[in-house]
Amino acid sequence: MRNVATLAVLMGMGLSLASAMPAQSTGEGKSDVAKSADVKAEKPAAAPAGAQESDGEDYVIGADDTLHISVWKETELTETLPVRPDGKISMPLLGDVVAAGSTPTELAESIKVKLKKYISDPRVTVVVTAMASRRIFVTGEVTHTGAMPLLPHMTMLQALSAAGFTQFANLKGIYLLRTERGRQVKLPFNYKEVVKGLHPEENIELKPGDTVVVP
Repeated sequence: MRNVATLAVLMGMGLSLASAMPAQSTGEGKSDVAKSADVKAEKPAAAPAGAQESDGEDYVIGADDTLHISVWKETELTETLPVRPDGKISMPLLGDVVAAGSTPTELAESIKVKLKKYISDPRVTVVVTAMASRRIFVTGEVTHTGAMPLLPHMTMLQALSAAGFTQFANLKGIYLLRTERGRQVKLPFNYKEVVKGLHPEENIELKPGDTVVVP
Protein backbone atom coordinates (compact mmCIF):
# COMPACT_ATOMS: atom_id res chain seq x y z
CA MET A 1 0.00 0.00 0.00
CA ARG A 2 2.84 2.37 0.78
CA ASN A 3 4.29 1.78 -2.70
CA VAL A 4 0.93 2.57 -4.29
CA ALA A 5 0.59 5.78 -2.28
CA THR A 6 4.13 6.82 -3.15
CA LEU A 7 3.49 6.22 -6.85
CA ALA A 8 0.34 8.35 -6.71
CA VAL A 9 2.22 11.22 -5.09
CA LEU A 10 4.97 11.09 -7.70
CA MET A 11 2.45 11.10 -10.56
CA GLY A 12 0.71 14.14 -9.08
CA MET A 13 3.97 16.01 -8.82
CA GLY A 14 4.73 15.18 -12.45
CA LEU A 15 1.42 16.60 -13.64
CA SER A 16 1.96 19.78 -11.62
CA LEU A 17 5.40 20.29 -13.15
CA ALA A 18 4.06 19.73 -16.67
CA SER A 19 1.34 22.32 -16.21
CA ALA A 20 3.84 24.81 -14.83
CA MET A 21 6.22 24.52 -17.81
CA PRO A 22 5.90 27.28 -20.49
CA ALA A 23 4.31 26.31 -23.79
CA GLN A 24 6.65 25.73 -26.71
CA SER A 25 6.90 28.52 -29.29
CA THR A 26 4.72 26.79 -31.88
CA GLY A 27 2.19 29.61 -31.98
CA GLU A 28 -0.62 27.37 -30.70
CA GLY A 29 -0.24 28.51 -27.12
CA LYS A 30 -0.22 32.22 -27.89
CA SER A 31 -2.86 34.45 -26.40
CA ASP A 32 -5.35 36.38 -28.52
CA VAL A 33 -3.43 39.58 -27.81
CA ALA A 34 -0.16 38.06 -29.05
CA LYS A 35 -1.81 36.72 -32.21
CA SER A 36 -3.34 40.13 -32.87
CA ALA A 37 0.08 41.76 -32.51
CA ASP A 38 1.55 39.35 -35.07
CA VAL A 39 -1.21 40.15 -37.58
CA LYS A 40 -0.67 43.88 -37.19
CA ALA A 41 3.07 43.46 -37.67
CA GLU A 42 2.50 41.74 -41.01
CA LYS A 43 0.48 44.66 -42.44
CA PRO A 44 2.40 47.09 -44.68
CA ALA A 45 3.18 50.51 -43.28
CA ALA A 46 0.55 53.14 -44.03
CA ALA A 47 1.33 55.90 -46.52
CA PRO A 48 2.35 59.26 -45.05
CA ALA A 49 -0.52 61.62 -44.33
CA GLY A 50 -1.36 63.77 -47.30
CA ALA A 51 0.32 61.48 -49.84
CA GLN A 52 -1.70 61.15 -53.02
CA GLU A 53 -1.26 59.47 -56.36
CA SER A 54 -0.52 61.79 -59.24
CA ASP A 55 -0.59 61.30 -62.99
CA GLY A 56 2.37 63.64 -63.37
CA GLU A 57 0.34 66.30 -65.15
CA ASP A 58 -0.08 69.88 -63.89
CA TYR A 59 -2.28 72.56 -65.38
CA VAL A 60 -0.48 75.16 -67.48
CA ILE A 61 -1.96 78.65 -67.26
CA GLY A 62 -3.04 80.27 -70.52
CA ALA A 63 -4.57 83.48 -71.82
CA ASP A 64 -8.17 84.16 -70.74
CA ASP A 65 -7.82 82.03 -67.60
CA THR A 66 -8.88 83.57 -64.29
CA LEU A 67 -6.55 83.33 -61.30
CA HIS A 68 -7.05 83.94 -57.60
CA ILE A 69 -3.80 85.28 -56.15
CA SER A 70 -3.62 85.06 -52.38
CA VAL A 71 -0.82 86.56 -50.27
CA TRP A 72 -1.07 85.58 -46.62
CA LYS A 73 -1.89 88.52 -44.31
CA GLU A 74 -1.71 90.92 -47.28
CA THR A 75 -5.32 91.69 -48.20
CA GLU A 76 -4.33 94.43 -50.64
CA LEU A 77 -2.37 91.88 -52.67
CA THR A 78 -5.07 89.20 -52.58
CA GLU A 79 -7.40 89.40 -55.56
CA THR A 80 -8.87 87.58 -58.54
CA LEU A 81 -7.27 88.51 -61.84
CA PRO A 82 -7.82 87.62 -65.51
CA VAL A 83 -4.91 86.54 -67.66
CA ARG A 84 -4.74 89.01 -70.53
CA PRO A 85 -4.37 87.94 -74.18
CA ASP A 86 -0.67 88.77 -73.89
CA GLY A 87 -0.39 86.16 -71.10
CA LYS A 88 0.21 88.65 -68.27
CA ILE A 89 -1.57 89.72 -65.09
CA SER A 90 -1.33 93.06 -63.32
CA MET A 91 -0.55 93.10 -59.58
CA PRO A 92 -0.07 95.89 -57.05
CA LEU A 93 3.63 96.63 -56.36
CA LEU A 94 4.76 94.30 -59.15
CA GLY A 95 2.92 95.63 -62.19
CA ASP A 96 2.76 93.18 -65.10
CA VAL A 97 3.69 89.57 -64.34
CA VAL A 98 3.89 86.85 -66.98
CA ALA A 99 1.46 84.08 -66.04
CA ALA A 100 0.84 82.11 -69.24
CA GLY A 101 3.06 79.11 -69.70
CA SER A 102 3.55 78.50 -65.97
CA THR A 103 1.82 76.12 -63.62
CA PRO A 104 0.06 77.65 -60.57
CA THR A 105 2.93 76.45 -58.37
CA GLU A 106 5.55 78.00 -60.64
CA LEU A 107 3.67 81.30 -60.83
CA ALA A 108 3.27 81.41 -57.05
CA GLU A 109 7.03 80.92 -56.63
CA SER A 110 7.76 83.63 -59.21
CA ILE A 111 5.47 86.12 -57.44
CA LYS A 112 6.99 85.18 -54.09
CA VAL A 113 10.51 85.98 -55.33
CA LYS A 114 9.38 89.34 -56.70
CA LEU A 115 7.52 90.27 -53.50
CA LYS A 116 10.58 89.67 -51.32
CA LYS A 117 11.72 93.16 -52.29
CA TYR A 118 8.74 94.55 -50.38
CA ILE A 119 7.70 91.83 -47.91
CA SER A 120 10.02 89.86 -45.64
CA ASP A 121 8.38 86.45 -45.92
CA PRO A 122 5.60 86.42 -48.55
CA ARG A 123 3.41 83.32 -48.73
CA VAL A 124 1.70 83.14 -52.09
CA THR A 125 -1.02 80.81 -53.35
CA VAL A 126 -2.30 80.72 -56.93
CA VAL A 127 -5.59 79.00 -57.79
CA VAL A 128 -7.05 78.77 -61.30
CA THR A 129 -10.74 79.59 -60.87
CA ALA A 130 -11.67 79.55 -64.59
CA MET A 131 -9.84 77.55 -67.25
CA ALA A 132 -11.00 79.49 -70.31
CA SER A 133 -7.73 78.95 -72.17
CA ARG A 134 -8.45 75.23 -72.50
CA ARG A 135 -11.00 75.23 -75.28
CA ILE A 136 -11.84 73.26 -78.36
CA PHE A 137 -14.13 74.22 -81.23
CA VAL A 138 -16.94 72.21 -82.79
CA THR A 139 -18.43 73.32 -86.08
CA GLY A 140 -20.64 72.04 -88.89
CA GLU A 141 -23.83 70.04 -88.53
CA VAL A 142 -24.04 70.14 -84.73
CA THR A 143 -26.69 71.59 -82.46
CA HIS A 144 -24.15 73.42 -80.27
CA THR A 145 -21.49 75.00 -82.46
CA GLY A 146 -18.56 77.12 -81.35
CA ALA A 147 -16.12 77.02 -78.44
CA MET A 148 -16.40 74.34 -75.78
CA PRO A 149 -14.48 73.98 -72.49
CA LEU A 150 -11.92 71.20 -72.74
CA LEU A 151 -12.43 68.90 -69.77
CA PRO A 152 -9.56 66.71 -68.54
CA HIS A 153 -8.97 63.73 -70.86
CA MET A 154 -11.94 64.66 -73.09
CA THR A 155 -12.15 62.50 -76.22
CA MET A 156 -13.67 63.02 -79.66
CA LEU A 157 -16.70 60.94 -78.74
CA GLN A 158 -17.31 62.90 -75.54
CA ALA A 159 -17.07 66.25 -77.32
CA LEU A 160 -19.49 65.16 -80.03
CA SER A 161 -21.91 63.84 -77.44
CA ALA A 162 -21.95 67.29 -75.84
CA ALA A 163 -22.31 69.10 -79.17
CA GLY A 164 -25.10 66.93 -80.61
CA PHE A 165 -25.89 66.33 -84.30
CA THR A 166 -28.37 67.82 -86.71
CA GLN A 167 -30.42 65.56 -88.99
CA PHE A 168 -28.08 66.38 -91.89
CA ALA A 169 -24.83 65.36 -90.17
CA ASN A 170 -22.53 63.00 -92.06
CA LEU A 171 -21.49 60.76 -89.17
CA LYS A 172 -18.98 58.85 -91.30
CA GLY A 173 -17.13 61.93 -92.52
CA ILE A 174 -16.30 63.70 -89.25
CA TYR A 175 -12.70 64.87 -88.86
CA LEU A 176 -10.44 66.72 -86.44
CA LEU A 177 -8.20 69.65 -87.39
CA ARG A 178 -5.11 70.01 -85.20
CA THR A 179 -2.01 72.18 -85.48
CA GLU A 180 1.22 70.25 -84.95
CA ARG A 181 4.63 71.87 -85.37
CA GLY A 182 3.12 74.77 -87.26
CA ARG A 183 1.21 72.55 -89.69
CA GLN A 184 -2.47 71.67 -89.71
CA VAL A 185 -3.25 67.97 -89.81
CA LYS A 186 -6.59 66.28 -90.54
CA LEU A 187 -7.58 63.23 -88.50
CA PRO A 188 -10.65 61.22 -89.63
CA PHE A 189 -13.35 60.06 -87.24
CA ASN A 190 -16.10 57.63 -88.24
CA TYR A 191 -18.73 58.07 -85.54
CA LYS A 192 -20.84 55.09 -86.58
CA GLU A 193 -17.91 52.68 -86.39
CA VAL A 194 -16.47 54.07 -83.15
CA VAL A 195 -19.75 53.74 -81.26
CA LYS A 196 -19.84 50.09 -82.36
CA GLY A 197 -16.42 49.51 -80.82
CA LEU A 198 -14.55 49.59 -84.13
CA HIS A 199 -11.41 51.68 -84.69
CA PRO A 200 -11.02 52.86 -81.07
CA GLU A 201 -7.76 54.53 -82.08
CA GLU A 202 -9.82 57.26 -83.77
CA ASN A 203 -11.35 58.27 -80.44
CA ILE A 204 -8.31 60.30 -79.49
CA GLU A 205 -7.88 62.62 -76.53
CA LEU A 206 -8.39 66.24 -77.50
CA LYS A 207 -5.94 69.11 -77.01
CA PRO A 208 -6.52 72.85 -76.54
CA GLY A 209 -7.22 74.54 -79.86
CA ASP A 210 -8.51 71.42 -81.64
CA THR A 211 -11.39 71.90 -84.09
CA VAL A 212 -13.93 69.14 -84.66
CA VAL A 213 -15.74 69.37 -88.00
CA VAL A 214 -19.02 67.58 -88.69
CA PRO A 215 -19.84 67.91 -92.41
